[in-house]
Amino acid sequence: MNIHEYQAKNILSGYGILIPKGRIAYTAGEAKRAAENISAHGPWVLKAQIQSGARESGHFLEKRAGAKGGIRRIKGRLDILEEADKMLGATLVTAQTGAKGKFVSKIYVEEYVKTIRKFYVGLVVNRMESCVTLLLSDSEDNIMETAAKFPQKILRVNLSLDEKIKPEALEKIMHFLDLPEKSQTELQNLINGMCQAFKDLDALMIEINPLGLTSSGALIALDAKISFDDNALYRQPKIVPLHDDYEEDVRALQASKYGFVYHDFENGSIGCIVNGDGLALSVRDLLYGKPEQMACFLNVKGGVDKDKISAGIKIIMTNPRVEGILINILGGFLRCNLVAEGILSAAAEVGLNVPMVVRFEGTNKDEAEDILAKSGLPVLIAKDMEQSVSKLLKAMEEAA
Repeated sequence: MNIHEYQAKNILSGYGILIPKGRIAYTAGEAKRAAENISAHGPWVLKAQIQSGARESGHFLEKRAGAKGGIRRIKGRLDILEEADKMLGATLVTAQTGAKGKFVSKIYVEEYVKTIRKFYVGLVVNRMESCVTLLLSDSEDNIMETAAKFPQKILRVNLSLDEKIKPEALEKIMHFLDLPEKSQTELQNLINGMCQAFKDLDALMIEINPLGLTSSGALIALDAKISFDDNALYRQPKIVPLHDDYEEDVRALQASKYGFVYHDFENGSIGCIVNGDGLALSVRDLLYGKPEQMACFLNVKGGVDKDKISAGIKIIMTNPRVEGILINILGGFLRCNLVAEGILSAAAEVGLNVPMVVRFEGTNKDEAEDILAKSGLPVLIAKDMEQSVSKLLKAMEEAA
């Protein structure tokens, strides 16, 4: 689960991390009043609140929004009304939203903080080494691009959430970022605050980009992002209400109501149904370089009944971009026969108008295959993932 920038900043400020003064606004009038409460003279920054990076370099689809991006520096009070009105109700397209963009229903009005340098700081789960890793860079550019092109610009420090940052690690970071000595306490408080928030809130990632350094040596979070572990939300009652349904794709929202996870890709024509992200990624790897790519996948989980499986399958079946369906199930808690019965139920309601290939392995595999064989549906059975991909591609080519 992701939240908006203003929500992430509010959380981090509770852990002693400095943030600029700011207020959320849903109308141009609210934006003006918010700015006046923040500062008498400005300047201010208006920030479109959509869950996406690269907002500043993005553009709006509507001409009325002007040529500027989703983060705008404002000098005069009258300009606040004009610029806020342009942004609100418009659609912001960034490098992360895809061409359709995201609707801007609220903006964050924030004081402009002058900084002398900016950095990237992120805390992520390191599954390879069973720890959390602090990522730091003296560049505020996209961290993935920086890692690929200039790996020497990124410092990785493995941390334990059960103890404060050690002096030798702190010194290493100070040297890498070339921070002044007066910023050492600021840096220590920042990292310890991030770690405590990460632990308390069952976070998967906390990102501050950029982190600004002021002339006085203060470190201030100019932007922030937090992602939470969906599987731990049951013990985070204060976090769950922060979820914004409007940020969710309609199909992703439908899937979440059944406890499933739906992911959409910008291109492709194959819909994939799996019971584990790894199975979906394996199929996507097998499709690499092929004429057809994955359009979306639905991850169904164990402990569900036939009706929920049927509802999930209909989400894929009714996606207009899907021209072929691949179902890849490793039966365990989720019995294969339940998936087969769900296919029959979904097909009875919405029909099966595109090729479908099913690969079952595990609990009740034979029973599931027998159910489909006797159904009369044009469903192809594959013995493994490689065969499922090749059969589907052939069937889609013949159906074209």
